Amino acid sequence: MNIKITPNNLTRLEKIFDEAKYVLRFEKGSFTSGYCILEHKKVVVINKFLNLEGRINTLLDILGTLQLDTTLLSPDSAKLYQQVQENRSITDTDNTGGPEQQPPSEEQSAE
Repeated sequence: MNIKITPNNLTRLEKIFDEAKYVLRFEKGSFTSGYCILEHKKVVVINKFLNLEGRINTLLDILGTLQLDTTLLSPDSAKLYQQVQENRSITDTDNTGGPEQQPPSEEQSAE
C-alpha cells in the first residue's frame, strides 16, 4: 500500500488496533519477522528498534492478515482498514499470477 511515512500515519494505524481492542506493544525481542501476534489475547508485540518506516510497514502487514470487526472502528479507521484489505487482496492476486507455466512434457515436445 502506498502510504506516506509520517508520524501521523503511524498514529492512524495504531488507532485502528486500539479501536479493535488490540493491545499494541513496542518491546525488544528476537522477532524473526519484527513482530509477534497473540490472537487469543489480542496482543501485538512489535520490535521497538524498528524505525518509523519499519513500524508502518509492519502494522500494514499485520492489518492485512487480521480480520477485524469493522463495526468497532471509527469511519476514518474503517476506511483506512478497508484500503489495507483491498491492497492485500490485489497483492495476493498479483503474486499468484494464475496457473504456473510448466515446461512441455516429452510428449508435447515430440509433436
